Amino acid sequence: MISEVDVTVGSGLKVTCDRDQLVSTLATVSRVVSSRGSVQVLSGVLLRPDGDRLELAATDMELSLRTTLAATVEGDSAVVVPGKLLVDLARLLPAPEVTIEYRPDEGVAHISSGSYSSKLNVFAAEDFPRLPVIDPARHTIATPSLLETVERVARSASKDESRPVLTGIQVRFEGKKLFMAATDSYRLSFKETELETEGPELEAIIPARALAELSRIAAGTETVELGVNENTVVFGTGDTWLTTRRIDGQFPDVSRLLPESFEIEVDLPRAELRDVVRRAAVMALRNAPLRLRFAEGELTISAQSQDVGETHESLPAAYTGEPLEIGFNAEFLAEGVESVRGDTVRMKLINPLRAGLITSADESFWYLIMPIRLAG
Repeated sequence: MISEVDVTVGSGLKVTCDRDQLVSTLATVSRVVSSRGSVQVLSGVLLRPDGDRLELAATDMELSLRTTLAATVEGDSAVVVPGKLLVDLARLLPAPEVTIEYRPDEGVAHISSGSYSSKLNVFAAEDFPRLPVIDPARHTIATPSLLETVERVARSASKDESRPVLTGIQVRFEGKKLFMAATDSYRLSFKETELETEGPELEAIIPARALAELSRIAAGTETVELGVNENTVVFGTGDTWLTTRRIDGQFPDVSRLLPESFEIEVDLPRAELRDVVRRAAVMALRNAPLRLRFAEGELTISAQSQDVGETHESLPAAYTGEPLEIGFNAEFLAEGVESVRGDTVRMKLINPLRAGLITSADESFWYLIMPIRLAG
């Protein structure tokens, strides 16, 4: 579905464009320039003529971003300019119009804007990784549905690179349904979303940071184009395209991690619970847990940190039965509550040593969270 295209060296390049549009476009693509110094060309942004537009692209070999900019373009050369340097420079240019001129025999890019002029050392375009061509066989997905699903689950993705599979989000389409799941082994988020049209045949682990970038570039748009390849997934919105590698490996079996039944089920007012958890979390320093105590008619949330202090606060809860105390990581609990939509949070528990479940009333979203053993 996606084939690669070579970069041609050409005879030169001269581009004149609007400064603010250049700054905005550079800001989009430069987010994926590599900070690793081992391959210097990956720290650059590729500039390449595309008819009466200028294409800008960047990649760190895992993610690539490309977009186009309206410009007066002369010549057929491509060149790679230092990404971060050009972004910082473009923001400070004095005139509303910018000219970038590259002459292959000199090996530098001339930047001019009003009274300002400079020369930038550049990288050879032929050393830049070949970018995939975007195949026309794509699926159109409503942006709000896609991005809301990403937002609800992404917080649970791991940031520990030693377990690459957990740094991704499992994405699966079944007809008009989209399923996403993420876990860092301490909590697990799962969301089922009803789509307006059928999605592609796709079940893949997609890097969470790729979907975070998608959320930024697609915000405010109506649709996202989605293409699937054996090793990559491509997302497009407007003139901007994001390509990401799929993560190899076996994602945890979500259905087996969810307990079949729970002993306790309590509905709580979401806004009130969120605020109480946030206030208690201020005192939960140095990994101190939040202590949740369920008793007849109420839930008390408390926290205590040595050398800092302690807090406790109660809210009404439709709970009956023997008192139960369970501890949770303050940040994880807060994020779980915030991820639920609607006025009510449903909390399901088994005992103080088993995972608890936070879910919405319709249970299209759920958040499984491991407890912390409480002292005393």
